[in-house]
Amino acid sequence: MEVVREDIDKLNALLKVKVVPADYKRKVELKLESHRKQANIPGFRKGFVPMSLIKKQYGTSVLFDEVSKMVSEAINKYISTEKVDILGNPMPKDGDGFEGDFSNPSDFLFTYEIGLPPKIDVSISRKNKFIYKEVEIDDALIKKQSEDIRRRYGKLESAELVGKNDMVLGRFVELNTDKSVKEGGVDHTATVSLEFLDSDKVRKKFVGKKVGDVLNVNPDDLSKGPKDKAAMLGVKEDELDGIGKKFTFTITEIKCMNFAELNEELFLKLYPDESVKDEKTFNDRIKSDLEQMFAKDSDRLLHKVVFDELMKKIKVNFPEAFLKRWIKQVNEKPLTDEVLEKEFDGYLKMLKWQLIEKAIFESHDVQIDQQELVDYTKSLLIQNYTNYGAPVPDEEELDKNARKFLQDKKQVDSILGRLAEDKLIELCKNTATLKPKKVKYDDFIKEFN
Repeated sequence: MEVVREDIDKLNALLKVKVVPADYKRKVELKLESHRKQANIPGFRKGFVPMSLIKKQYGTSVLFDEVSKMVSEAINKYISTEKVDILGNPMPKDGDGFEGDFSNPSDFLFTYEIGLPPKIDVSISRKNKFIYKEVEIDDALIKKQSEDIRRRYGKLESAELVGKNDMVLGRFVELNTDKSVKEGGVDHTATVSLEFLDSDKVRKKFVGKKVGDVLNVNPDDLSKGPKDKAAMLGVKEDELDGIGKKFTFTITEIKCMNFAELNEELFLKLYPDESVKDEKTFNDRIKSDLEQMFAKDSDRLLHKVVFDELMKKIKVNFPEAFLKRWIKQVNEKPLTDEVLEKEFDGYLKMLKWQLIEKAIFESHDVQIDQQELVDYTKSLLIQNYTNYGAPVPDEEELDKNARKFLQDKKQVDSILGRLAEDKLIELCKNTATLKPKKVKYDDFIKEFN
């Protein structure tokens, strides 16, 4: 059996597999003999059916199966032995991808198309300059974090008048356009958290009100979208179209959050090691904790910067016609040309980044072995156990759980992606030139949108 490669251009090639009778004759005979031993045909004892009858009944299908298997194995061996880097999988050439006749077997010629990846030469060095954005931990951010902590450990108490950040419990009653109560309309009790309202104008309508006061409200102003609105009014989301925008809201209860005092009791709850003694050391600790927390986000943002810059800088072409055929062939569900065209640019973008990342890792001899994948998965599992307050299993059980988790290909791909991202970040921090830049918290958050 002979496999020959014919390059069409830098991105497309053909693999031609020539199969002669000497390649398949013996295998087909053995397979037919096996059929003969197992065949149950009326008029013949088992194992004594004439071979001519077996060939007539099974010959063509056996020949097709054996030759197809041999061709597949030959192509895979050729790609492996010759270290041919391909995109997707080899596909039979349309139209003239096969020469021969299984009904009158002799020589066969199979022609397969293969897509070749573009050559990418890229590495990371001090010449690569990337901006490394860090959150500016200023007094305002420290104050906000301090208030969040104090709120978390504070107490919810009743109040006489509504404050700008209070929780107001009340009764929603739906009205007609003439402001009369709508018969059969919404009548539901719910809580409005003024702190989370988007409009200061709407918030001011509540401030200073007391229990028993009635306000005219639009539920859209008090909710965060359809799902939240439906929950607030006690209806199903698909019922919202039949509900108006005019409501009365009668205040039945007012709750305000009294922040925890900055004292020794709070400090001991937060830091049992007694490392925080007063407001100054408390604020210092907040600053340190925020710096550690945002450091991981800065790393993620660095990966985004590297991604954007390399994707923009590196220009490549792909065997697009081949890839479109291959995607349609391997897709689990039928894929229309319209849908494919719509999603194809996103696919090429993902493929381009995979090739860039692969080239960088090869250039720096960065590898991910199986044990490293298992260890990384174990660390993620430990993190999940901790987040949910569950006990971490012993090492043997943890290793078993990680390997079981990695039997799911989707999980493997996801974890490989995260591990590769971490490795690229580490490589850039150690090898590239990073230009630190302090940014305000709000601007930093916008970078992830």
